[in-house]
Amino acid sequence: MINNVVEKFLRYAAVDTQSVSDMETNPSSEKQFDLANQLAEELRQMGAKDVRVDKHCYVYASIPANTQGRAVLGFIAHMDTVPGVSGAHVTPRIVRNYDGGDILLNEERQIFLSPKDFDSLEQYVGQDLIVTDGTTLLGADDKAGVAEIMTMAETLLTHPEIPHGEIRIAFTPDEEVGCGVNNFDIAGFGADYAYTVDGGRLGELEYENFNAAGAKIRVHGKSVHTGSAKGKMKNALLIAMEFHQMLPVFENPICTSGYEGFFHLDGMSGDVELARMEYIIRDHDQEKFQQKKERMTAICDYLNQKYGPGTVELELRDSYYNMKEKVLPHFHLIDNAKAAMEAVGVTPIVSPIRGGTDGCRLSYMGLPCPNLCTGGENFHGRYEYISIQSMEKVVELLVELVKRYAC
Repeated sequence: MINNVVEKFLRYAAVDTQSVSDMETNPSSEKQFDLANQLAEELRQMGAKDVRVDKHCYVYASIPANTQGRAVLGFIAHMDTVPGVSGAHVTPRIVRNYDGGDILLNEERQIFLSPKDFDSLEQYVGQDLIVTDGTTLLGADDKAGVAEIMTMAETLLTHPEIPHGEIRIAFTPDEEVGCGVNNFDIAGFGADYAYTVDGGRLGELEYENFNAAGAKIRVHGKSVHTGSAKGKMKNALLIAMEFHQMLPVFENPICTSGYEGFFHLDGMSGDVELARMEYIIRDHDQEKFQQKKERMTAICDYLNQKYGPGTVELELRDSYYNMKEKVLPHFHLIDNAKAAMEAVGVTPIVSPIRGGTDGCRLSYMGLPCPNLCTGGENFHGRYEYISIQSMEKVVELLVELVKRYAC
């Protein structure tokens, strides 16, 4: 049954579910319904109960208990792929018994997946890898998680001898654009606790993540003919550059790792009259997170004093918070996940997420929700890959985990 995870993943990867940034609708792209409806039908056919797809493209289902359970446990993955890289016409292939050398992804364009660039490949010698054709992403983030949860569900429904309590399943849209739980039905989902299956390499177990905010900056300038601009022109582009130069040079993603936070300039455009910048602000520590936001405000105030009121406008908006404080009171979620990993021969890797998951916001909505691995590597790009052996092991892990919540 576990081998079905590969077949499922390849089918799901072929469905274009790319979400769209800065849309006010949920889902941000109607094509996400294509996979949602497909998953719902598969769940019905395998015997899951209460299967539904709501108007916002959330898929919900349940697996009835076959023994008394200690809690109603949920498993969640997202269906969409990142906006920045094409998710259309994904054509994965399997590299059997990887030999440790370069993998030719695309002969025509001479695109290689090489251990010289991605040393994580060294860990997968002898395994079977699913790779891209070098022109699109693979979609393992998070269709691998979807496939693994679906295979777990099929395993439980076809093997009644495996003891488990009530299980809830949900698949969400728009996680990659920060809207994955905007319309999540917590009450209707009905779980006491849940896990997102949205992590990376095998063994990853995460219950700490960044506090996150977004900043949008508009700089208003004054265009004057360059021949007579002295003392008159106010160049919005130069003021925007000045703003950025006042941020700590080493507090950016290129220079940070682990628990270190950052400012990331994610977009910049404009002309002399008007310049726009978009930043994401991240830190695991709540106090340092607040200080980063206060620095943004202080720079804005300084530039407005220097160039005149209203020159720089700042819009700051918090995105999500560190789930740690919501998970710690329910640390059995972490202890049981580690025990389940060890029981199936996986070494737990407990590390902070340098990003966020649907589980971050769900934890603050009242559903404690740490994150489990999928087995994938190099997410969000054409060099993405995933080990078949890792995917199969994640299914084993999920089945073992539900057993630990059965009395």
